[in-house]
Amino acid sequence: MLKNKNIILGVCGSIAAYKSAFLVRLLVKAGANVKVILTPDGANFITPLTLATLSKNPVYTQYFEEETGVWSNHVELGLWADLVLIAPISANTLSKLSHGICDNLLTAVYLSAKCPVYVAPAMDLDMWKHESTQQNIDRIKSFGNTVIAPGKGELASGLYGEGRMSEPEEIIAFLNDRIKSQLPFYGKKVLVTAGPTYEAIDPVRFIGNHSSGKMGFAIADEFAKLGAEVNLIAGPTAQMAEQALKRTDVISAKDMLDACDSLFGETDIVVMCAAVADYRPKTVADQKIKKQNEQLNLELEKTTDILASLGQRKKAGQILVGFALETNDEVAYAKGKLEKKNLDLVVLNSMNDKGAGFKGDTNKITIFNRAFERTDFEVKPKAEVAQDICAAILNLMK
Repeated sequence: MLKNKNIILGVCGSIAAYKSAFLVRLLVKAGANVKVILTPDGANFITPLTLATLSKNPVYTQYFEEETGVWSNHVELGLWADLVLIAPISANTLSKLSHGICDNLLTAVYLSAKCPVYVAPAMDLDMWKHESTQQNIDRIKSFGNTVIAPGKGELASGLYGEGRMSEPEEIIAFLNDRIKSQLPFYGKKVLVTAGPTYEAIDPVRFIGNHSSGKMGFAIADEFAKLGAEVNLIAGPTAQMAEQALKRTDVISAKDMLDACDSLFGETDIVVMCAAVADYRPKTVADQKIKKQNEQLNLELEKTTDILASLGQRKKAGQILVGFALETNDEVAYAKGKLEKKNLDLVVLNSMNDKGAGFKGDTNKITIFNRAFERTDFEVKPKAEVAQDICAAILNLMK
């Protein structure tokens, strides 16, 4: 959730400032762009060099550099940020923010920011419990800011109790959960299938197809970006997911059927993008078949139609989306699949369209809903096609 986010990290005067080094490291590891603002008191506990090295950006400490006169533009910093995190925030800075006092760069950036602001207090037990501190907490909450509550533990004074800044890992988890909770598919469980299936002929050979899995992986990644809990069932493919999701690797149509069956009952949205084999060898040889005869005849049998079986089991409220890759009579076949397999949407792409089909980085689709209304899209990168498909599903939910 924090990947490519622009984050201002404010560090105030507290012994907990040492944790900010670990926090910066975790933010950068999560893919965030981090700029640190260190208050004058904060610099007594941790050096700018440490935070600059970890963030890979200069650390801001003053409105301007006395030697050069270079100005740190607090307005630009506030507008640059996707979120401001002040961790640790001291009782002093907390009081300033709650009353609009602007006497250092961090408070100026706070007043300039248009983005969400999170604060993680750190102070001794009696300071945290003091009525003025609690009033200041209530005031900054009333401004729309979010407080990451301190935990209980041993404090610098030797006392034990509330006031200990949340651990960096807890802060990262809090930010991820908060950002995710504001996304459109938050709380939804999504199942996506991707790639081909391989149907064994013997221990060496198989029947397969040219699917790369790129489209399915793009859809799974897009759902994850939009806050869903994603289960990706992937046939044999070299593709890798970019987002955090649960992945199950399978080989055959039977493997994919079993995996889908185990997850379908607890899933809200299913997108069957995999190119599942329609037929498999009726008999699989135990040993490699030798090249002895002029001809090799294979008897094939139908595989289970996974999409149709899920359509029969679909409950009220579940959304089932299928794909139709066709070479002729495309619209008729797509509409037939939509109706016969009890789908909510069918995504049609044609091998006759330039830029569509297997292996490539682009696709061209048409989406039909249950009323057979069609929406046509131009050739686009598969990541953008995934956005269109997710948008169509979100519109269906609304």
